Amino acid sequence: MTARLCDRNPMVAPEALIDEMVPPSTFDTVSFDSYIPDPAEPSQAQAVSKARDFVARASKVRGGKRGLFSRKSTAQGVGLYLDGGFGVGKTHLLASIYHSMPEPKAFATFVEVTHVVGALGFVNAVERLSDHTVLCIDEFELDDPGDTMLVSRLLTELTAKGVSIAATSNTLPGQLGEGRFAAQDFLREIRKLSAVFETIRVDGPDYRHRDLPPAPEPRSDAELAEVADSTPDATLDDFDALCEHLSTLHPSKYKDLVAGISLVCIRGVHPAKDQSVALRLVVLADRLYDANIPVTVSGSKLDEIFTEEMLAGGYRKKYLRATSRLLALSRFAESAV
Repeated sequence: MTARLCDRNPMVAPEALIDEMVPPSTFDTVSFDSYIPDPAEPSQAQAVSKARDFVARASKVRGGKRGLFSRKSTAQGVGLYLDGGFGVGKTHLLASIYHSMPEPKAFATFVEVTHVVGALGFVNAVERLSDHTVLCIDEFELDDPGDTMLVSRLLTELTAKGVSIAATSNTLPGQLGEGRFAAQDFLREIRKLSAVFETIRVDGPDYRHRDLPPAPEPRSDAELAEVADSTPDATLDDFDALCEHLSTLHPSKYKDLVAGISLVCIRGVHPAKDQSVALRLVVLADRLYDANIPVTVSGSKLDEIFTEEMLAGGYRKKYLRATSRLLALSRFAESAV
């Protein structure tokens, strides 16, 4: 009988979350040297240079400096913010920064950072991260004032303790949350975050969409079941049941939910019924993409999960990123199966 994600209920100890803050396996071997800048996009070569410079500066921070009475004082951490569209190599550069820095160090998406703080508690999270040389935050997104306050306070305390911060996003720090919130507290926190980072723009087309065909046509239910049954370590789930199961799991568990899976098959895909379902699917798409797990479906195409209304709202960039990643994984499934 084919396995189901719906039958998996991973248990993740909160204290293990810090140890799991590493780049996705796709980026295990990347480096600055393996990043090939597009000659038509000079900002890419500049980004590599700035990232190398950040490593040099951040590596010196932990050396400290002598105070008046020969004690080493803690130097302020430095910050680098790589802004650009989907698929221009920002995560490649961020992982290269991570690999170039001495231990201890951490790498996580913005959502994973908030999950870690929520699981450990703010004080404990700061304590566990305060000896790190760098915290790399991928997909920096602020979708509500609460997360903004939390992350702003976290970064303020960590940089004061000498932790350097490198981050990527698709929105400049001064524009995070733009068009969604007008609260003065939110805007004040945004300005604090802007002050932490040196911002570097990385331009270029989404490599996941270069010279690639449209989304693959969905399979029939019978074809999907046959593929799942004939593929070792594949899973087969009904879309609605999977969405319901995701609602019962903390998003910090999604990584373990898909661990060891070779292919995810989803039957009866259709547009997400509401925002909460859609946002859980975004997190799942990120974890599948991080683990390079192919996805194949029946029902609607994977680029039809997020409705036009959703794409016109404040979470547009989340949904576009998830769609881009799901399409890449579905094309991978077409070539692998």
